[in-house]
Amino acid sequence: MSYRDIFEQVKAGTLTVDEALEQIRKFDAEDLGFARIDHHRTLRKGFPEVVYCEGKTPQQAAEILIRLAETTDASVMGTRSGVEVYHLVAQMRPEFQYDEQARMVYLKRQASPPVGHVVVLAAGTSDLPVAREAVLTLELMGACTTLIVDVGVAGLHRLLEHLDTIYAARVLVVVAGMEGALASVVGGLVDRPVVAVPTSVGYGSHFGGLAPLLSMLNACASGIGTVNIDNGFGAGYLAALINQLGEST
Repeated sequence: MSYRDIFEQVKAGTLTVDEALEQIRKFDAEDLGFARIDHHRTLRKGFPEVVYCEGKTPQQAAEILIRLAETTDASVMGTRSGVEVYHLVAQMRPEFQYDEQARMVYLKRQASPPVGHVVVLAAGTSDLPVAREAVLTLELMGACTTLIVDVGVAGLHRLLEHLDTIYAARVLVVVAGMEGALASVVGGLVDRPVVAVPTSVGYGSHFGGLAPLLSMLNACASGIGTVNIDNGFGAGYLAALINQLGEST
């Protein structure tokens, strides 16, 4: 039962206030034995708990996702998921979907049309898995999202072709490996927040994403915030919150 179900029953007079409070208390943290689901996350953060599937068994991840789907009216997502998790979840809830490139299993529930506009820029095709993770996160959190691919600094004219779209964005997410210079370039062009995502795409001295991480942290352009290496989800989540604030103001 979701919060909406409980409040609707109170409104209809089929549930007393005390009974509703008792139901809500049950949603505090549900103990599954191997995990404790934070059902109050939506009230605090505006979005349900997101399941990080890597490191969990497929059965554990699937059980958490199914339970979340049963207790919220919002979208549900599991990041860094293998296809095995999806197959288990789909047996119980066939409305779940799986994006192999983003490694995300998700249930999309869109109560209202997408709002704002967030542009995700991927420097190269090799950066697409991280960019897709950011895009899906944004879409599931209700943001109108545009993905622009292969606009890295090795061919800057490719980026300049999209300036009208870039200038129309409320927030930008820049995903880049190698030296990570794209974040500084974009940050110097716009008057909007830029969320920079370093990726683990690059040769040996790239140190698995450390080089672009340091480059983005040391960006000369203002207005750039940097998340961890390959953290498309974190970038998408932050950009979605900024986008929602822009909508409310």
